[in-house]
Amino acid sequence: MARPLHRHLSRMEQLPGPPSPSARTRTAGTDRPGRALLRHRPFALLCGEQIASSLGRQVTTLALALLAVTRLEAGPFGASALMALSYLPGALLSPFAGVLVDRARLRSLTVLLTVLQVLVVGSVPLAAALGRLGLPQLYGVATVSGALTSMLAVALQAALPRVVHPEQLLSANSALTGARTTGQIGGPALGGVLVGLTGPSTALLAACVAYGIESLLLLALPATLNTPAQQGSRRSESRTAALRAGLEVVRGERLLRRQVLAGAGFNLGSGAADALFVLYATRDLGLPAWQLGTVYAAFSVATVLGVLLAGRFAATIGLARATRICAVVAALAIFLIPGASLGPGFPALLAYQFLFGLAATVWAISMTTTQQLVTPPELQGRVAGVLQAALIGTVPVGALGGGALAAWLGNVPVLTGGATVALVAAACLWLP
Repeated sequence: MARPLHRHLSRMEQLPGPPSPSARTRTAGTDRPGRALLRHRPFALLCGEQIASSLGRQVTTLALALLAVTRLEAGPFGASALMALSYLPGALLSPFAGVLVDRARLRSLTVLLTVLQVLVVGSVPLAAALGRLGLPQLYGVATVSGALTSMLAVALQAALPRVVHPEQLLSANSALTGARTTGQIGGPALGGVLVGLTGPSTALLAACVAYGIESLLLLALPATLNTPAQQGSRRSESRTAALRAGLEVVRGERLLRRQVLAGAGFNLGSGAADALFVLYATRDLGLPAWQLGTVYAAFSVATVLGVLLAGRFAATIGLARATRICAVVAALAIFLIPGASLGPGFPALLAYQFLFGLAATVWAISMTTTQQLVTPPELQGRVAGVLQAALIGTVPVGALGGGALAAWLGNVPVLTGGATVALVAAACLWLP
């Protein structure tokens, strides 16, 4: 990962070179390229934020799913709807969030989003203590929490090029992925232990603590981030024109177009599998809470290995080819989910999470870095919003469709079909 950025870019198809010197001078809070990233205080704060946020979200996701399935007895469609509602706001609101991010005080916006997350998630244990918890509230919490998460993701993608030098973006994205994975390793394990000891609703209090720490770390970011990226007369342009500007960047870059199309189709199939995963693992395979938490943690361990190996792997065979290979491997790994019904379920699901996490890491890092490098500073939020909407827009469709079909056909046929759709989409990256 320490290899100079241009060595990676020379192997990426259709990717322009690094931004011009004039573009670099517009990057606020930039540190010297040679300086170690973790010694750069703003970037270290972002790494800490990623650990806290991923810890909170992993616990939240696991606890909400277990509440719906075990306590409120949600069926396949109910469990799928919970997941779909957590992604749907991102698909609908991300482009508009991008416009807001480019025009807002970025540090203040991120702090506000995390404080609201504490209040929203904290309403679940409060309602459970009062004996008023029901599925409608879980659906509402999943929806609002998903919207806040999506907005924060767009804001942080736009913030990173204002914190580090353009030549450090590939290493910075890899480091942030590693930091995020640290929380993902502890989150499922912590969530599983807390659910087993205190119940899923009480476990959400730990998520609220993590979100609170996240807000404090964001508050410590440089005040320069409160200077809107879009200034002057361009701030007065209509929302339609602002959204069109971000869309044109995506349409104009062939590599971005191909990855968006493949990622959207991949998420359609994997969304169906993810929506049924907890229900399938607990009811069909009979996994206890600690095994389910361990299975989720295996994904995070694999992501750490992916972060460590991505640079060397891409340098050896080329970043574009590495992306294609890893996309297909990630899709093939999904077949291990229905395959778990043929034998011991716990080892099969561990293997799925490990292979999927390892392969998907290279794809995610390369795509995010490409997006940030080819996008002008004043358009970072909008391009991130457009890409996020396109990539996750198919997740709720897959989740709801998978839940409806599973109620009719059963979990295993739908999981197999979802894996097939994901494989076909990933294979599209190999087309001329």
